[in-house]
Amino acid sequence: MSRGAHNFKQGDVTKAIKGAVNAGLAVKRVEIDRDGKIIVFAGRSDNQTTTNEWDDVQ
Repeated sequence: MSRGAHNFKQGDVTKAIKGAVNAGLAVKRVEIDRDGKIIVFAGRSDNQTTTNEWDDVQ
């Protein structure tokens, strides 16, 4: 069973991400809806790292 034709190409997603990064945004997540609309979610532009409580478990 085929999934059908995509309304976007991988290059389109790459261009959207690179454009956001070049604009100084930190890309957190990318979503693509069924119509092919690419949505880039950005966070803070500073390099703020979040820690997980499980990172220090040994």
